Amino acid sequence: MTELKARFWVDALRWRAESAGASVYITRRGDPDAGVVLVKIAMPQRLAQIFVPARDMDGNRVWTRPLGSQASQEEDVTAYIDRRVDRDPDLWVVEVDDVKGRHFLNEPVEEV
Repeated sequence: MTELKARFWVDALRWRAESAGASVYITRRGDPDAGVVLVKIAMPQRLAQIFVPARDMDGNRVWTRPLGSQASQEEDVTAYIDRRVDRDPDLWVVEVDDVKGRHFLNEPVEEV
């Protein structure tokens, strides 16, 4: 299975989100080819969600929310990201600032 290089995938997400009126910030640049991308959604009242890529039983990319399906306090999401960065220095972190809490991901989001 061929994957898009991380930098192209990030550019596509940025285009989708900004086209819909959201703001996108790349808060950490990882490996431009194969880095894992975490997507943080910043919402009003210092709430946030984090989306992490995974594979389903058929090997397709899906997204999970390791902190649960409800929005978390932004500092909890930041602490999660910091722990992941400590383990994986090639990690990308993309923050989408959207008052509606949209994630703009094309692949399915699975509940854990």
